[in-house]
Amino acid sequence: MRRKQYLKIFLFLAFIIGATSCIDQKKYIYFQKNANQSDTISVAQAYVPKIQTGDILAITIGSLNPAASSFFNPFSTSAAVPDNTSANGAPSTGAVSAPSSVGNLVDAAGVIEIPIVGLVKVAGLTTSEARDTIKNKLKFYLKEPTVNVRFLNYKISVMGEVMHPSVYVIPNERVSLPEAISMAGDLTPFAKHENLLVIRDNNGKKEFGRVDLNSREIFTSPYYYLHSGDIVYVEQTKTKAQQNDPTLRLLPIILSSLAALLLLVYRIK
Repeated sequence: MRRKQYLKIFLFLAFIIGATSCIDQKKYIYFQKNANQSDTISVAQAYVPKIQTGDILAITIGSLNPAASSFFNPFSTSAAVPDNTSANGAPSTGAVSAPSSVGNLVDAAGVIEIPIVGLVKVAGLTTSEARDTIKNKLKFYLKEPTVNVRFLNYKISVMGEVMHPSVYVIPNERVSLPEAISMAGDLTPFAKHENLLVIRDNNGKKEFGRVDLNSREIFTSPYYYLHSGDIVYVEQTKTKAQQNDPTLRLLPIILSSLAALLLLVYRIK
């Protein structure tokens, strides 16, 4: 009779250990399709950033006369992309440092100053619109001028349960959430895939959005394309929290030892 009791206790403990060690693989599959979804899905409208006060712009001006064009390029264009940033936006070494003073700072009035031309209002414009605006003003000074305008401070932050949390400078002014996760080395095994948090500045207020990376609905989400200054936070699972708890961390060892002890007693008797 006592043997049956020991056997029941052992089986119960084995069940608990097995249940706590099981992993639902479906939780780690990205972009899962719902039952009523087709294999084609529309993507959210592409985000086109607009210049704001405090932005730093790299402006390169050229023309048929290189000597004349040089007067309009007081800043070196070699800093268009920070030295510690690779071509795909991921920092090659650690965290991204703040942009250097090289570039055109958009002041509180939303204007920049170009040599000879003077003040040019660019706040509220896209880089393409700013290019055309500057180009029209240069026609009085240069023959067939060319203008290139780029952001120097277009960056996002990825933090939490990713392999390489950091601040990433984006050279091409467009990055999606899956691309940002890839740049950060993908999620760790302890990340919550279904509840990513995107924090965004919206007219002086903080906007908090949730995204499910396991669902294909991410492609239609307003947070699919990240804005400059966005923060992506990946929460940890309960498993990670349990591992940080000394008591819960020892629980599987205690249960395993107890099960082994009961099995030994059962065999002896």
